[in-house]
Amino acid sequence: MVQFIQSSEVATLIKDNDTLYCTGMMLAGLAEEALVELEKSFLAQGHPRNLTLYTPVGQGNFKDKGMAHFAHEGMVKRFVAAHYGVGGPKLAALVRNNQCEAYNWPQGVLAVMPRQVAGRRGGVFSKVGLGTFIDPRIEGGKVNSRATEDLIEVRELDGEEYLYFKPPKVNVALIRGTVADQRGNLTLDREGVLTDALAIAQAARACGGIVIAQVEEIAQSGSLHPKQIKVPGMLVDYVYVAQAAHHRQSEKAHFNPALTGDLRIPTHGIAALPLDERKIIARRAAIHLRAADVLNLGIGMPEGVAAVAAEEGVAHALTLTLETGPIGGIPAGGHEFGHSVNPEVIIEHSAQFDFYDGGGIDISFLGLAQVDRHGNVNVSKFSGRAVGCGGFIDISQNAKKVAFCGTFTAGGLEVAVENGALRILKEGRQRKFVDQVEQISFAGRYAAAVQQAVLYITERAVFRLRAEGLELIEIAPGIDLEADILAHMAFRPLMGNVRLMDEKLFQPVWGLLKSIVQSGRAA
Repeated sequence: MVQFIQSSEVATLIKDNDTLYCTGMMLAGLAEEALVELEKSFLAQGHPRNLTLYTPVGQGNFKDKGMAHFAHEGMVKRFVAAHYGVGGPKLAALVRNNQCEAYNWPQGVLAVMPRQVAGRRGGVFSKVGLGTFIDPRIEGGKVNSRATEDLIEVRELDGEEYLYFKPPKVNVALIRGTVADQRGNLTLDREGVLTDALAIAQAARACGGIVIAQVEEIAQSGSLHPKQIKVPGMLVDYVYVAQAAHHRQSEKAHFNPALTGDLRIPTHGIAALPLDERKIIARRAAIHLRAADVLNLGIGMPEGVAAVAAEEGVAHALTLTLETGPIGGIPAGGHEFGHSVNPEVIIEHSAQFDFYDGGGIDISFLGLAQVDRHGNVNVSKFSGRAVGCGGFIDISQNAKKVAFCGTFTAGGLEVAVENGALRILKEGRQRKFVDQVEQISFAGRYAAAVQQAVLYITERAVFRLRAEGLELIEIAPGIDLEADILAHMAFRPLMGNVRLMDEKLFQPVWGLLKSIVQSGRAA
């Protein structure tokens, strides 16, 4: 039978050297109060210590919550996470200083792993990560030198290469729900994302471990509708009611009903983007949209594609998806990233990655931080600081078409759009097109081998991936090929038929996207 406890008792249930699998994306679905109590116990008593933490998504607020509670030497032996950046500066220092073992795995692999463990089917076989830093022939997903054990292997199945991600033995599942009844049955009604609480609880049970759940309130037995219950009480060992401060939907709000589908808010007032480099990139990327496309948009620059689609009146013809499970609606940004405003559907995090890995995305627009002559892209490590790949590898590798979007240079770039042409006012200090990326987050050679359609879109130049490497195919009107492009690249791209980007993209009013989307061909 389930036991109802105080959160202060959580630390007594977790032993030294235990392996924890935790739900949560940033603060959504995160059992934050349990992490607070674990940190208190370690600082006061030195226990529990030498923990291993598996987390499918980065957890935290970029400062002092989530994974940041584990940022003490000796508390954690090993992290296996999709993203480290949200854990804040203390976690980054712990990893950088080799005070723990740190591994970075693709988000989709970590999302589906609990299902494998729950069914005692071993680990995860996947092509995701082949040719990237995840591949053991390159880095094996190891973030620092303290990480020496090989957790990933190359295996051959039916004559094809796969990566095999080894399964953990889960001692403790830390999950979160909305309401628990007196039998321990959990609902997730007020969660804007569904981060696989059921699979993680089942994984712990299959390993002989325990399940600890954080909730907002307790209900009488029999008062919850069976279809509301997402984790049955037979899987739950301990439940505690959290303080409101530690049970937030996001850093921005305790609860936003527009992110759960409980309230639909008007969105017609979304402001148009100013005519700058971001809008030029978004417009050029949007040319590749087609009616009924299923999309995924990365954070940052790619979000402009959604804004342009709305401004041009075609957003209704597209289906936006997020890796955390929302389908439809408008992707939320900032501390609400991973949620969607007015979602049409919210499915399980792992189910979304099954769809993605199966080639369900027609086109994905993702960020661009570093690119090299082979078409490799880096978004996960900079100047030796590991940020993590999140879902980038799963999405970029499996989308039918991927467009990497970003400015040509970074750090102080200033441009002007005048009379249908682009003018560089001040060049960025940092090159993005480098001789060799610091870390391979997207493998150009693998993509070329499987004949994936890949574009690299900037405000002044557009490239595509060929088997031989990166090819320059377009330059913006007003841009000098030698002075404004080649002079700021560490390599010379392939060049055949280089043409001008459409001048209409550089006008205050575009107005052509609707005909492009409906006709299925670029204007």
